[in-house]
Amino acid sequence: MTMTRKAMIFAAGLGTRLRPLTDKMPKALVPVCGRPLIRIVLDRLVSYGYDDIVVNVHHFAEQVEEYLRSVDIPGVRISISDESGFLRDTGGGILHAEPLLGDGRFLVHNVDIISDLDLRRLDLAAGNDAIATLAVSGRKTSRYLLFDDDMRLVGWTNTSTGEVRSPYPGLDPSSCRQYAFSGIHLLSHDVFRIFRERGCCGKFPIMDFYLDIAADYPVYGVVAENLHIFDAGKPESLACAAAFLSESEV
Repeated sequence: MTMTRKAMIFAAGLGTRLRPLTDKMPKALVPVCGRPLIRIVLDRLVSYGYDDIVVNVHHFAEQVEEYLRSVDIPGVRISISDESGFLRDTGGGILHAEPLLGDGRFLVHNVDIISDLDLRRLDLAAGNDAIATLAVSGRKTSRYLLFDDDMRLVGWTNTSTGEVRSPYPGLDPSSCRQYAFSGIHLLSHDVFRIFRERGCCGKFPIMDFYLDIAADYPVYGVVAENLHIFDAGKPESLACAAAFLSESEV
């Protein structure tokens, strides 16, 4: 019997950075090179064998649902996690989708991330003890995840403000490996048990959760070298993402 491969696409966001485009449509349906963002991510997931895909919806939810009803990819099941009444942020969105995500590992992918990341790297790197495996890169930003020499998550820092968040008091960011998060991560189903242990409910960000549990449960990073990645949720990135797509096979 062939095992299904599950993934979740975060498509519920308000898309405020893309206004006025998102005043009349959801971010997920903003076109790049003639394809809506959500179709670009769907096609990538399917190309890596993901065949059971959950999409959360909130902003202009009915437009996303109507579009997904028109999508016919043989052998692929697409389910809706409805957040139209209450936007739950990233952690809450995953928790809300638990009934649709089964009992194995599942990939989470932001709808506005366009990249050439080899998604198989996350599968290969994820150890049996990993609660989550995060795709990270050395791109320049002001906000970095902090890892030890084994690439286990130990904290977060904002280099512009000097803020540091970590379960380890007094953590020195300069002693850590610093990488930017890509918006793509592979999670163990055990995450739902830990959500309940920690009293997580309603609306909460997944990165806050990762930082909260990092001392007790392993969250790892996988460095994607020579990664081309674009945050298409920003207007200034749309043209770059379009140029990349027109020249690549993504």
